[in-house]
Amino acid sequence: MHRRLIAPGALAASLLLAIPASAADYTPGAPGIGDPYYPAYGNGGYDVSHYDLRLTYQPTTDELEGTATLLATTTQDLSRFDLDFLLDVSEVRVNGAKASFTTSGQHELEITPATPLPKGTPVTVVVRYSGVPSTKSAYGFSTWHRTPDGAVAADEPESAWWWYPSNDHPSDKATYDVSVAVPDGTQAISNGTLQSTSSQRGWTRYNWRSNKPQATYLTTLAIGRFDITTGKTSDGVPVVNAYSKDLGDNDGAARASVERTGEIVDWLTGYFGPYPFNSVGGYVPNTTTGYALETQTRVYYSPRQFANGSNTSVVVHELAHQWYGDDVSLAGWKDIWINEGFARYAQWLWSEHEGEGTTQELADYTYASHPADDAFWTVKPGDPGPDNQFDTAVYDRGALAIQALRNEIGDDAFFTVLKGWPKEHPYGNATVEDFRKYAERVSGKSLAPLFDTWLFQPSKPAAPAARGASLSAARDHKGVPAQPRSWKKIAATDSVHSG
Repeated sequence: MHRRLIAPGALAASLLLAIPASAADYTPGAPGIGDPYYPAYGNGGYDVSHYDLRLTYQPTTDELEGTATLLATTTQDLSRFDLDFLLDVSEVRVNGAKASFTTSGQHELEITPATPLPKGTPVTVVVRYSGVPSTKSAYGFSTWHRTPDGAVAADEPESAWWWYPSNDHPSDKATYDVSVAVPDGTQAISNGTLQSTSSQRGWTRYNWRSNKPQATYLTTLAIGRFDITTGKTSDGVPVVNAYSKDLGDNDGAARASVERTGEIVDWLTGYFGPYPFNSVGGYVPNTTTGYALETQTRVYYSPRQFANGSNTSVVVHELAHQWYGDDVSLAGWKDIWINEGFARYAQWLWSEHEGEGTTQELADYTYASHPADDAFWTVKPGDPGPDNQFDTAVYDRGALAIQALRNEIGDDAFFTVLKGWPKEHPYGNATVEDFRKYAERVSGKSLAPLFDTWLFQPSKPAAPAARGASLSAARDHKGVPAQPRSWKKIAATDSVHSG
């Protein structure tokens, strides 16, 4: 028998060798998903596939209690990961075991599981929490809006932090079950379809389901007393609209606009293809905000959108987003043109449909209304920067770019692109570059110079060539074409996302 003597240093080295080499690769997930516009938004290391939110809300005190269950898969060997969240957490479990947690930064919930998580591992995260959302803020603002009879969660580019923990970036889309208990007589409205309701001991629980991938900022919650209307589109898609019972003078105009949702969806399918979700509608709560938002399947409208009368143009804008923004979502926030340029162009198409100005007339008027030294032309719709993300130029110059594209490739190719894009990236994410390449493939034309000129140069392009132009139309003494009849209605929606 031979006994081998091992020096202490050699023993330590041998023990290190006994540990799997991969253990050294377990690292924390990044506290941001990597979007240069919002570096702290979203998180790295995992991908969420489903959120199950079970909530209880008391409107009189704004107290919210919840249990959020997230189903995810790790994308790296993970020692720790973050969720974006603001409320007070009492317990976190990862795959059934208690996990330690702490907070950092403006909205980071740092979670350390009992054991590290190898890459590709299915993960179930349960977070128990409570708090008063209206008392929380990040970066000096709140996206939780109190109403006389409840509250609303709806904002862009963030709103989830105030009511559920999430990986808050559009590139991580997931399906949702949202179950909310509220006192009898109060209603809870969310995305998708209402699966069931139940009442017990003075409380009613509403169970909503979104069965298609949905970005976090497109998830909404409205609690209050509503008048709810239902119907169907011509293709049988259920329509659910809701109006606060205390809208006052704006009530009639709001209903006269939003109740045309089914009609407008039918019309939009002619341009964008089949409606991509299993429900559609909108709600108008009694808030003091001034914007609207394309919250998936259940659009949020501020009463102020209807302060000057009915406005179907804003309904067209938000419903167009269901294809351009909700079905095909931006890959990063710099790709906002894919959302806003096409939603604005849908308003131009609606103007033409209503006989209130063609798309070319609107393009001519927009172009002529902004002299070369106007700051309007310094905003680049293809990459506007976070400070200009919702600048009017992203909408109007963005729509000008689309008209220029249409004139360049012709109507046949253009409308093929318009309808084919949602099929190209269904329920996914895409960039401006992805769209350019798709348009080139369909049209057979090189479009890089056109996209660069209209989307990326901080200067006024040369006057565009026009097909079916209105250049001979009446002009004022400055040479500006006559204002199309729809212009004021469209301009009234400039603030739709300026929350």
